[in-house]
Amino acid sequence: MNQDLVTNYPVTDSVRNALAVSLRGCEELIPENEWVKKLARSEATGIPLRIKLGLDPTAPDIHIGHTVVLNKMRQLQDLGHQVIFLIGDFTSLIGDPSGRNTTRPPLTPEQIKVNAETYYRQASLVLDPAKTEIRYNSEWSEPLGARGMIQLASHYTVARMMERNDFNDRFKAGTPISVHEFLYPLMQGYDSVALKSDLELGGTDQKFNLLMGRHLQQEYGQEPQCILTMPLLEGLDGVEKMSKSKNNYIGISEDANTMFAKVLSVSDVLMWKWFTLLSFRSEADIAALKAETQAGRNPKDAKVALAKEITTRFHSAAAADAAEQDFINRSKGGVPDVIDEVSLTGAPLGIGAVLKGAGLASSGGDATRLIEGGGVRVDSSVVSDKALRLGAGTYVVQVGKRRFARVTLS
Repeated sequence: MNQDLVTNYPVTDSVRNALAVSLRGCEELIPENEWVKKLARSEATGIPLRIKLGLDPTAPDIHIGHTVVLNKMRQLQDLGHQVIFLIGDFTSLIGDPSGRNTTRPPLTPEQIKVNAETYYRQASLVLDPAKTEIRYNSEWSEPLGARGMIQLASHYTVARMMERNDFNDRFKAGTPISVHEFLYPLMQGYDSVALKSDLELGGTDQKFNLLMGRHLQQEYGQEPQCILTMPLLEGLDGVEKMSKSKNNYIGISEDANTMFAKVLSVSDVLMWKWFTLLSFRSEADIAALKAETQAGRNPKDAKVALAKEITTRFHSAAAADAAEQDFINRSKGGVPDVIDEVSLTGAPLGIGAVLKGAGLASSGGDATRLIEGGGVRVDSSVVSDKALRLGAGTYVVQVGKRRFARVTLS
C-alpha cells in the first residue's frame, strides 16, 4: 500500500460523517478501512480525492435509475471532492458484456457522438457542472495502439478473466465469447490508471470491472482506488430493475406532470428505498418521516414529498407545485389545465376510431380492450357501449387516470 496511505491521519468527526455519506444506501465499499484513510488524509492535507464514474453512451436518455450513482457522486462532490464524469466513447466501440449472456453490440462513432451530447447535459441536472471534470476515455485509449494494448493485456490472466460470472456462465453453456470482450474490463480498468482515481463508483453489475481498475493501478505502481457499488433501483412495478424495455421507468426528461404521477404510483414499501437512493434529505429526516407514517400518518404524504423533490430537481419548484395540483384535479375526476387538442372529421365517428384518432389507443382492438376494462370516459361518463358513435361537437375523452384529449369532431 502507498506509504502515505499507511500514515495515521486523525479520523475526525467530519471524516466519520463523510464515511456515513459514502455508506448511505450503498451495496459495498471495498475496502472500507482504506477509504477511511483516504478521507482522513484528504482532510489533513486539503487535497480533494478523485472520484470517478464512467458511463458508456449506449442510449441518448437517462432514467432516474441511472441517477442513483449520480446522486452518490453529488453527495461526495458536496463534501469537496473532485468528481470525474467519464464518457466511455472508446469502450462503447467494444461493447460491455456485463450482466448479459450475449454481447452488447458495439456502437458506431456517429451513434456514440449523438448519445454523448445529451448524456452530460442530463447528468448536470444532478451534478454541479462547475465542479465536475468531464473526460472521454478515447483521450488515452486511442494513443495506446496495438503495442500498448498488448502490454496492458499482459497484466491480467485468462484464468482471472474467466472468474467473471457472465464469462464463466457463457463458457459452461457453450455460448461463444469473443476475444475482444476481454478487452472491455481491461480498458475500463485502465481508465482508473489514466485518471489516478481514488474511488470508482458503479452499479453492482460492474463490480468485476471496478476491481480490474484497482488491480491495474497496483500493476502500474499507483495507490489502488477503492470501490463503491450502488444497488440497482427497482422500477415502478417494484419487482424488476428499472428499465425502458420493461416500461417501468421514469425518464428524467419526461414532463413534470408525468414524472410526479409516476413517483406517486410506487408502492408504500418501495417508496422508502427510493427515499434512501434518490432523495437528498438526511437519513434522520427520512427516519422521522417513516416513524410518523408507522404511527398513522398517511403514507401518501411522504410519497408526495418525494415526488415533489424529484420533480423539482429535474424541472423546478413551480413545475412540481403545478404537477401536484394537476394530480389532485385528476384524482377528483377533473380535467388537467393543459391537454392535447385533436380535430377529427367524418362525424359521427365510432368511439374506437375516436380513441385511435386521438392517440389514446393504438388500434381498434386496443380500444375495445380499454372500453371493456371500464377505462374510457367521454365528458366524465364511463363508456360501456363499444358501438357508441359521437356526433359533431367537442368532447373530453379520457383513458385511465392520466390520459386526456379534447376532441373536436366535424
